Amino acid sequence: MARVLDVGAYILDRRGSMTAMKLQKLAYYSQAWHLVWEEQPLFPEKIQAWANGPVVYELYDAHRRQFTVSSVPGGYANKLNADESSSVDAVLDTYAGFTAQQLSELTHREDPWRIAREGVPDGSRSQNEITPAMMFEYYHGLR
Repeated sequence: MARVLDVGAYILDRRGSMTAMKLQKLAYYSQAWHLVWEEQPLFPEKIQAWANGPVVYELYDAHRRQFTVSSVPGGYANKLNADESSSVDAVLDTYAGFTAQQLSELTHREDPWRIAREGVPDGSRSQNEITPAMMFEYYHGLR
């Protein structure tokens, strides 16, 4: 199983530099759809429901204080196996054309982020987890 840092490195390897927010959202959608297609997580790290959408803290920590990200320290794109890279490639084909803001707004309309944010005031910090089960249930229903 890949780590989120490897997934981040793979995304950047395929699409080049991008904003930190966009990288986070593409990693999130990669996890979501890999869960649906392969019925197992793409990476083990937890996803948190932050005010601007889903965030994987370990990936955030690797690009902290960077608006534009061009590499992920400690991430290795070649660590993804064929199924993992296929899932990420499919997500990139679908979502990479969106801006970071569009991806953030999209996640805000979807149940996993909304449910994880229940009871949290708008704009407030939250470490509430968007669980793999929540993601699988929601995105499997969209197939």
